[in-house]
Amino acid sequence: MLHAPFDPVALAVPFFVLAILLEILLAKARLAEATYEGWDTFSSLGMGLGRGLFGLITAGAVFAATVWVWNHRAFTVPFDAWWGWVAIFFLEDLTYYWFHRLSHERRFWWAAHVNHHSSQHYNLSTALRQTWTGGLSGTWILWLPLAWLGFSPAQIAIQQGVSLVYQFWIHTEAIKKLPAWFEAVFNTPSHHRVHHARNPRYLDSNYAGILIIWDKLFGTFTPELDEEKPRYGIVKNLSGFNLLRVAFHEWMAIGKDLIGSRSLREVGGYLFGPPGWSPDGSRQTSEMLKAEWRAQRGGD
Repeated sequence: MLHAPFDPVALAVPFFVLAILLEILLAKARLAEATYEGWDTFSSLGMGLGRGLFGLITAGAVFAATVWVWNHRAFTVPFDAWWGWVAIFFLEDLTYYWFHRLSHERRFWWAAHVNHHSSQHYNLSTALRQTWTGGLSGTWILWLPLAWLGFSPAQIAIQQGVSLVYQFWIHTEAIKKLPAWFEAVFNTPSHHRVHHARNPRYLDSNYAGILIIWDKLFGTFTPELDEEKPRYGIVKNLSGFNLLRVAFHEWMAIGKDLIGSRSLREVGGYLFGPPGWSPDGSRQTSEMLKAEWRAQRGGD
């Protein structure tokens, strides 16, 4: 099957809107912990709307590439086979983990993802602060092996949508720790608050989509600690709420660095090194910030 019979994200949009309004009302009534700032919320909503528009630029090419790979597939997974949906649930979630990790650890892809982390607040509207340049950055290529394995473009699209819908509700401070068995297996608000935090302790952790087991398996899991509340945003927060700046500021910074590059090594480092890389080490990467934090604590 080429075209998905339904779009989980489109079906969930009314729920997204109602959930955001409910969180705002509960926060105003002091019945839930949530901080909203008008312009920040509008920026998140604007980024979400822009994602749909910019996505049209690459949607055709992505779909054509997926269909081409599927037409040259090694196996065929029946669309109506229950085991196929179980398999794609795990395989797509694993793919998302590596996409998300790559998007934090390499600057070129961080430039397409950083806007999602640019809010200094953490609420349900933050989930809608999505990239405008993700398609152009080419990370969709990571999902093509699923088509080669025999999962149809429709199956892949549906499972990607399920993952996005799941990740909406974990962008909140209103929900604290959930039962231990759930926290052990699934991505939760607690785990994802850590992911959005800019505290050195929490940097580059918890890349999970739905299952937190991948972070535990690959050594990127960090628990949320009661004694250290997450501080949100990016290492150097933006001033203002201009959507163009939110969407493109890191791409512009890369362009500036490339113009000033003096060697191919510097070009490669500025493009594909970790965010914060510089030839002389004058800027700080996440690892440098974490090492400095550990040194201040005596190495523990």
